[in-house]
Amino acid sequence: MSNEEADEAETEAETAEDVEETESESTEEVEETEAEEEAEETGIQRGDFVTIAYTARTVEDGTLVDTTDPEVAEEEGVGEDQEFAPRTVVLGEGHVFGAVEDDIVGKEVGDEGTVTVAAAEAFGEFDQDEVRTISVDRIPEDDRYPGAHVDIDGEHGHVETVIGGRARVDFNHPLAGEDVEYEYEILDEVEDREEKAQALLDTFLDIDLEMWFETDVEEEEQLVEPDEDEEADEEEADDEDEEDEPEYETVEVEKETLYIEATPQLTMNQQWMMGKQQIAQQLVDQLGIDRIIVQETLGEGMGMGGLGGMMGGMGGMGGGDIEEALEDEDIDADELVEELEGAGE
Repeated sequence: MSNEEADEAETEAETAEDVEETESESTEEVEETEAEEEAEETGIQRGDFVTIAYTARTVEDGTLVDTTDPEVAEEEGVGEDQEFAPRTVVLGEGHVFGAVEDDIVGKEVGDEGTVTVAAAEAFGEFDQDEVRTISVDRIPEDDRYPGAHVDIDGEHGHVETVIGGRARVDFNHPLAGEDVEYEYEILDEVEDREEKAQALLDTFLDIDLEMWFETDVEEEEQLVEPDEDEEADEEEADDEDEEDEPEYETVEVEKETLYIEATPQLTMNQQWMMGKQQIAQQLVDQLGIDRIIVQETLGEGMGMGGLGGMMGGMGGMGGGDIEEALEDEDIDADELVEELEGAGE
């Protein structure tokens, strides 16, 4: 064998070894990726409702950011009028920091974890441009002192200095630039649908409400789709200028509904009044239901006081109108007269 042939053989052998090694490494990488994906698919996943207890503090000086522990809150002297308790969240919906969600995925009930959330994800990096000098005339007189929290043109900030007719105001979040350490424990995975609904409402409103699920059967008009033979006949029709009117049929459909009992706390809640459509859409999407009905119960236990109020509202009606109104309310006029005469004796 010549030297050239020997060199070629050696090169081919080295190439074969390199290919085999590369294939081996690729196989290992694929196996590791598959193992990681399989691990992620077990345990708690995005979209699951989980109840967690947590305490979050700044990394630099341990300032309390948030907690579900009443003892921690009492020690820190915060939230005297606030209730501290474990919180149910939906993973993947931004109810907690993204880094915390990522750490929870794949874990089980009873697991604990500690996650450091970077400032950029937590409350943002500190922006020196957000520290601005403004006229003190734009600040209420009672708030013209260092440390005061003010709202100016829709922005929240705190006053740093007040000198003459000018004030230095920092519009950054008070915790901007701070990394946050987040300690948590997974207490439970929520499966009950009413508990899920209440947990979602707590996220927006923090109001206990009576609610229940029902499957209602309703009639609905649906377009009749022509079968293939009918479509072929239509294509062969001579008169192509005239289009057949669409055909509809009445069918019974099931509507899975979440009923919520309206209360004064709900109807007068500002967040509900301003964002009920968005809140309802979240409930529909997360619970996999067709619709939400918020209902108000009236008339139970009215007695004569309730009838008196109703009759007062009818004072401007004619006799025929009163009879129609009573019929609409399913009230027998003769029985009402006898009851009123008996009450006057």
